[in-house]
Amino acid sequence: NGPIVFTMFRGHWWPYCNAELYALQELYQEFAAKDATIVALSPQAIAFRSQMVDSHSLSFDLLGDPGNEFASKLGLRFTLPDELIPIYRSLGIDLPACNGDDSWSLPIPARILIATTGEIIDVNADPDYTVRPEPLDTLALLEW
Repeated sequence: NGPIVFTMFRGHWWPYCNAELYALQELYQEFAAKDATIVALSPQAIAFRSQMVDSHSLSFDLLGDPGNEFASKLGLRFTLPDELIPIYRSLGIDLPACNGDDSWSLPIPARILIATTGEIIDVNADPDYTVRPEPLDTLALLEW
């Protein structure tokens, strides 16, 4: 019925993703007051997405993107270089177990604001996982 605030995140194992989802939840009522729907997308298996909804008390949907196929269509998917896989594993991050495939691919964190007409209002994507759009800035874009 209103604009869509679409965000892509890597997974429950990444602190930046958790912080972003928590920040969006903190402003959930403000987004809802502007008739905006927040939707998050992740390659994670449903069990991990459900865990995040429960642990963060999220009021919005976390949808699945098996194999990062949709992220790939948007040009927002990358495959980890072979030399990074042992580092991820040493940190306890097992992408094949989390995502249910053996691609070792991840989405580039992104937030896309879509008008009710389907027009893309704003795209904020950065391969640097530490760079995330501020939820208040996204909320301000809903003032059009």
